[in-house]
Amino acid sequence: MTTRQRDELIRLPVGAEPDVFTIRRCGREVAEAVGLESQDQIRVATVLSDIGRDLVHAGVQATVRFLLKDAPPALVVEFGWPGGPADAVLRSGRATADRLMDDVRVTREADRNVVALHKLRSPAAKTPTAADLDRLREALALRGVSTPMDELRAQNQELIETLESLEAKSQELMRVNEELEETNHGVVALYKELSEELEETNRGVVALYAELNEKSSQLKAASEAKTRFWSNISHELRAPINSVIGLARLLTGPGADPLTDDQRRQVSLVNDAGSTLLSLVNELLDTAKAESGRLVAQPTQVDLTAVCLQLRGALRSTVTSPEVKLVIEDPGPEPQLVTDETMLVRILRNLLSNSLKFTERGEVRLRIDADGGDVRFTVTDTGIGIPADQQDRVFEEFHQVHNDLQAGAPGTGLGLPYARRLAEILGGGLTLASEHGSGTTVVLRLPRPDPSRPSPARVDSLLIVDDDADFRDRLARLVHGVAADVRHAADGREAIEALDEHRPGLIFLDLLMPGMNGKEVLQVLREKPGLRDIPVVVVTSSPPDGLDLTGAGLRAGLLLKSQVTPETLRLAIGEAFAVVARTVTG
Repeated sequence: MTTRQRDELIRLPVGAEPDVFTIRRCGREVAEAVGLESQDQIRVATVLSDIGRDLVHAGVQATVRFLLKDAPPALVVEFGWPGGPADAVLRSGRATADRLMDDVRVTREADRNVVALHKLRSPAAKTPTAADLDRLREALALRGVSTPMDELRAQNQELIETLESLEAKSQELMRVNEELEETNHGVVALYKELSEELEETNRGVVALYAELNEKSSQLKAASEAKTRFWSNISHELRAPINSVIGLARLLTGPGADPLTDDQRRQVSLVNDAGSTLLSLVNELLDTAKAESGRLVAQPTQVDLTAVCLQLRGALRSTVTSPEVKLVIEDPGPEPQLVTDETMLVRILRNLLSNSLKFTERGEVRLRIDADGGDVRFTVTDTGIGIPADQQDRVFEEFHQVHNDLQAGAPGTGLGLPYARRLAEILGGGLTLASEHGSGTTVVLRLPRPDPSRPSPARVDSLLIVDDDADFRDRLARLVHGVAADVRHAADGREAIEALDEHRPGLIFLDLLMPGMNGKEVLQVLREKPGLRDIPVVVVTSSPPDGLDLTGAGLRAGLLLKSQVTPETLRLAIGEAFAVVARTVTG
């Protein structure tokens, strides 16, 4: 038996009304035999009945074949007839087939129309064997032509089965609805319970937030009190310490009364102790200033060769051991640096002094070179080094690494934290690498000027706000070329009115003005959506006490009136644009 013969179960003619009853009955029996469910059997029979009637009413002599397909498992019923297009023949039958069958394919081969109806079988249904199919063919062949009465009985039976199925589904639906209603009651109760818990939690969160806010205010006040304490006590201590040092120097200086060797030694001890105490007080004062934000960088062009000469002269006397050599290499012409020279010298003196304290033999070396967009200052020593578990803690305030040299090296543990804080204020960074017993390397990196950046940045218009008319005119001359349109305002209120009329691309703002000061103008700017992204350069006579204008507070660049030059002007404008860019992207 060929594959085609095995797939085909039976072939029947369709040309008269009794044929419709026959193919309907045959379709249901075949559907049942191949494992289709009861409802699918009724669907197949209904489609065959509608299509058969369309063919009979159109006067078409057709043939219907029942086939069994394995991939995918399906019952296929094919109607074939010669003549015109199938759409002219099929009317209600095509719509019924599209609704009840899984797939309907209409093709035309030569002058013959073929309509293939596919009904998928369940994968779990048993596949009939060849013997099963043979028995089915024999049973179908023995069936006589169905009568209308037979068809009516079959349809009544189908209707009864359908009604029973609908009733069962209706009862099942009612049961599901009852379960859903019960579940909904539980969900509502759970929602109410969760809402009450959430409301209670929210009240707790609000109370906790208020408590945290209060604690934050207390911590801020305590921090400010600590800073004021260190500043005040340092100022109060420096005066008597300077007096002690001055008197000790007078006792040993030229023209003083002769002293015995023992007296001279004791006075020298007093002088050394006073100098040490003064340096510690200065460290405390500088650290307090750095923490409070009162240290603001004042960038200028730095002569690194002069810095190296200054460090050699200042640190030569601190090298007390003949087995230790201090080497400060000449920087050469390449590294160009614009930064705060005073802060830079403080950082390097701190690092070199620290290395000298803990180096018994060998050398302490400073090397300066250009590294990409940075200037790199590398301080290396052959000292005792720092254990690995202590290398992060050396940047904690007041932390000191205990070692054999600690007793002879006075200090507060503020040197490296202070140096790192100054490096951050200058826009750079400080890193440390060390091996216990083999020395330490500390690297300071500071950004170099960018020659590719325009000097200064150009904008469409700018506004100068200052109560000093002479300075406004001077600044307007310096910013010539930065903007074609330069406007002036004599105070804060006049500036706000000018901003309401025209939005500039850059603002130079005096911090100290009568009436509405610069800080209040900045606050207005940062609160208005249309003005908050305008770059602002604060121009002032002295650094503001306790305020870091380049930080997250008022977000502005800083320019000191005493140091207004084309270079510092370019740097201040660049910082103002950078601060706004960081704020927008953040």
